[in-house]
Amino acid sequence: MSIEYSQRESEAPQVRLLCRDLTYRYPHANHDLFKSLHVDIDGSGFHALFGPSGVGKTTLARLMADKLTGGSGKITTIGMTHILYTYNMERLPGWCSVGDHLHDITPSLRSADMAPLVGTFGIQDCLEAHFSQLSLGQRNRANLVRYLLQEFDLLIMDESLANVDERTRQLIILKLKQMFPTKAFLYISHNVVEVARFCRQILVLRGPRKDPRILDVQGLDCRDRQKPETDQLNRIVLEVMNVS
Repeated sequence: MSIEYSQRESEAPQVRLLCRDLTYRYPHANHDLFKSLHVDIDGSGFHALFGPSGVGKTTLARLMADKLTGGSGKITTIGMTHILYTYNMERLPGWCSVGDHLHDITPSLRSADMAPLVGTFGIQDCLEAHFSQLSLGQRNRANLVRYLLQEFDLLIMDESLANVDERTRQLIILKLKQMFPTKAFLYISHNVVEVARFCRQILVLRGPRKDPRILDVQGLDCRDRQKPETDQLNRIVLEVMNVS
């Protein structure tokens, strides 16, 4: 068995990703990681995939991006051609500087985006350095810039802002919303407050003994640094934690 991937054109600017009856079992495992899973990512903007460690978030994300073999079910994209997947601690080539690598892999039509992204991500001082010389947070930021300079309709960010301080993470998320209003992002993070504050749709993947395995919670989708009402934010955080 294998997963069937298909694409459909959208009659409107809206983009969607539909997962139907996804089942996956690790090789040599005795039980399915998840079975007959249904997931919808509906529209542009920031979506989140949240859940406890080991529940299958990375596996699900890699299946969405066609980065993992095995499993069964169907994944249909509507108005999406390019799905990219990036993860925490992914490496850049070590034989050239970060700046040279970004220039080499950036399509000419996207070159104007490099300067604002480098500035927002705070990696101006890293451009002349090699990847091995960077801190963990700098590495993750440089790697994420690499993906943002490519063509994409959906970018899956699997703990891509780990080891980055809270203030910088918030600036980056808000900048991405501003620069890419028609693109979709799937943000995987263990920071429930951040997810509740900045994501519109929160897909909560639950443990194998819980039914349904995935639930959809509405986030605040904040678009500026003004702090939301505490009661409102706490309500969403509690809802996410109670169903996870």
